[in-house]
Amino acid sequence: MKHRHFILHKPHGYLSQFIYEKKRPKKKLGELFDFPEGTMAIGRLDEDSEGLLLLTTDGMMSETVRSKTIEKEYFAQVDGLITDEAVERIKQGVEIGFKGIRYTTKPCESYKVTELPDCIGEGRRIRDERHGPTSWVSITLTEGKFRQVRKMTAAVGFPTLRLVRIRVGDVTLGQLKAGQVKEVESFNI
Repeated sequence: MKHRHFILHKPHGYLSQFIYEKKRPKKKLGELFDFPEGTMAIGRLDEDSEGLLLLTTDGMMSETVRSKTIEKEYFAQVDGLITDEAVERIKQGVEIGFKGIRYTTKPCESYKVTELPDCIGEGRRIRDERHGPTSWVSITLTEGKFRQVRKMTAAVGFPTLRLVRIRVGDVTLGQLKAGQVKEVESFNI
């Protein structure tokens, strides 16, 4: 059987899964595209996050991509104008809570984003100018604890308002707009 691989720009408000059996209805990945049976998301983006999500029918590929050596890059829109000091603290690692214990994140790459790529688009309306300025920061991780980027920006005093994953390894969103899917031969990670 030939495996199939997909690149998806997951919109805000969708779960990174195909089945959800709790009472409140949720938007799921299968509503965006007619994926073949056995397709699985590689990793997750929470319901409030957007951006690059890789999907495959190959379980071994999923394990490879989820490994601790593959970089995942996120653009976070934060509350306020993020400072150089805050970016430096993110780079060095910050203490966050994870499963009820304190955890210090691994050193990572981070920088202020001055120009957004077209693929990020407008997104959902966060708020208007009356509530103060916002700014964007890039954070590249090889780990992925639950809501880690959000916890990292909050730990340095700049809560995340919008989170978009733009890269996994060498795979990027490219020109995909929110909700678009592209089938590929393989992932060049």
